[in-house]
Amino acid sequence: MASQWHSLVSQKVFLARTLLSQRDRVDSVHGQEAMWQGAVELALRSRQLLMVMVARLYQEKRAEPGSLDALRALLGENIPEITELEALDAGASNWWVYLNQLEHYQTRPPAAKKTVSDENIIAVAADTGPDRSSKALEQALADLKHFIDALEERHSEW
Repeated sequence: MASQWHSLVSQKVFLARTLLSQRDRVDSVHGQEAMWQGAVELALRSRQLLMVMVARLYQEKRAEPGSLDALRALLGENIPEITELEALDAGASNWWVYLNQLEHYQTRPPAAKKTVSDENIIAVAADTGPDRSSKALEQALADLKHFIDALEERHSEW
């Protein structure tokens, strides 16, 4: 049954990659943004389904944890996959953290831009948000795919 979940997560990753590969071929800015946001949403859905996949690997047939905390509460502390995901979550730069950044960016309205005049010009660092390049998201998707493939392989050996 877990391999069905592996297939579902793999499908979402494939669809995200497909949208991403089409992004630069679209002529309009709005079309490119639609492709980008669609790919991000599929990547986020893949990550969510990954947690369900982990629950299924441990015979939790009805549980659908929506967060790492919910997965930990369901399965306990001594599960290798939870340890791996927590290490990713605590890391500085990896696919899990990048998807967290994209989720935060994508679920908030854009920051209001201040008007500039001669009286209020001050040099400050602006929050530019996560890297929105196709290359960065493609790398995150490749790393996610590698993670779920390794997980499936590890558990299929039993």
